[in-house]
Amino acid sequence: MKTYDAVVAGAGLIGGSIALELARAGLRVAVFDRQDPGREASRAAAGILSPAPESPSQIPMVTLGRTSLALYPEFVRSVEELSGQKVGYRPKGTLEALFSRDAARELSTLVALHRGLSLECEPLRVAEALELEPALSPDVAATALRPAEAAVDNRELTRAAIEAARRGGVEFCAGRSIEAIWREGNRCAGVVAAGKRIAAGWAIIAAGCFSTAIDGAAAYAPVRPARGQMVALRSERVKIERVLWSERVYLVPRNNGRIVAGSTVEYVGFEKGLTAGGIQGILDAAIEVAPGLKNAAIVETWSGLRPDTPDHLPIIGPTEIEGLVIATGHFRSGILLAPVTAKLIREWVTEKRVSLDWEMFSPMRFAEAEAQRRSGTGPEPASPQDRRAHPKL
Repeated sequence: MKTYDAVVAGAGLIGGSIALELARAGLRVAVFDRQDPGREASRAAAGILSPAPESPSQIPMVTLGRTSLALYPEFVRSVEELSGQKVGYRPKGTLEALFSRDAARELSTLVALHRGLSLECEPLRVAEALELEPALSPDVAATALRPAEAAVDNRELTRAAIEAARRGGVEFCAGRSIEAIWREGNRCAGVVAAGKRIAAGWAIIAAGCFSTAIDGAAAYAPVRPARGQMVALRSERVKIERVLWSERVYLVPRNNGRIVAGSTVEYVGFEKGLTAGGIQGILDAAIEVAPGLKNAAIVETWSGLRPDTPDHLPIIGPTEIEGLVIATGHFRSGILLAPVTAKLIREWVTEKRVSLDWEMFSPMRFAEAEAQRRSGTGPEPASPQDRRAHPKL
């Protein structure tokens, strides 16, 4: 029987970053995934690094996001050095564009909200915004610059993090999904993969929206897939330096000349298909923000499945089962939160303490609520219709 200090379910950026952190701390680590590493949500993302909340429900996540954003320069440096690969990191900020008739009031509210959350946000005159980003539509009514934000090529970063982990001794087991938690009393003794037991001191569930399928993990990780459709454009005439953001779309430039546009949020189960309406909506909104993209070439379309939770907050931390830790449910912020998630899990596994209060993200919030519901003392869980995404999404 194979034995590890820790096994990780899920070989996306979250799982790979956790494995890398643990290996650098001296642990023997294996990562299991149902397919090749980095093929799910990590590959499908846009790579925006913004801690700004997109809805009131996400305000509790701001400190976590702000902390992770501060970790990114060192995270990038380390991953690039260990892997020998570049990750397309662009710390150039985000320019938010407002088009509504009430844009002046919206801008005032936007700036006040960000500053109240200790996030940098500067109102710009439209002329200043056009000077920074000439591709921006002159019809924009108001603009704001979020200078501390950044973007990264999430595909390159995921590949590099996995390669860095491999070089650090992490064993990746592709095509072998973890089926169940191996439990002995109140302790997790390891996992079951491909029908075989694998002993480990720690089991870390980081399998995104597939985490719920792992027997023994569902009560702590009630995640469900939220499909996001995406488009990649290329234009020799349209140059964008920063992330351009509006209520309807975001545009993310890559070092290779691509401009990634997204995205939808659809609760359609595990269906990854594209729809005419979804792609049309993205393209219409992209052209509204940057009219020159009307003649851009469409070089790729795809969709991915983000792991969403009932309260739209991530699930990070230990369970009541000793040795079982959850790190999933990052929804639209998985790329942003990878460094801080990996750091917190490593701290807990190696020191049994963490440097940031993570209580509100505990997997026990769902396990306890489910226990209360079954006993008749708690509310029924929210239906899919009750868990609507914010209009911006």
